Amino acid sequence: MNGVVKLTNEKRNVTRYSRKIGRMGNSLGVSLPKSLAEKLNVTQGDEIEFIENDHGEIVLKKARQGKLPDNVRPEVLEAFYDVFEEDEGILEDLRDR
Repeated sequence: MNGVVKLTNEKRNVTRYSRKIGRMGNSLGVSLPKSLAEKLNVTQGDEIEFIENDHGEIVLKKARQGKLPDNVRPEVLEAFYDVFEEDEGILEDLRDR
């Protein structure tokens, strides 16, 4: 399936996955079933994209990732990203001054 899983409302040959939404820090999160993670070819630390097409269907796709330098740990980069995301308004205000 080339790393893309498409969930639709079509009646033929459809695989459905159901998960509860949980809290992850200040965000919401969903775990992936093992079989879906294998189809997407993702592991812990990878990113996925949620793409909505013009039919209202949501497509999950593994995001293309560049290689981090050896001295940069992914969890530290993720922590920086979380801080920037939470403080985006403050940073935009500083930029606009």
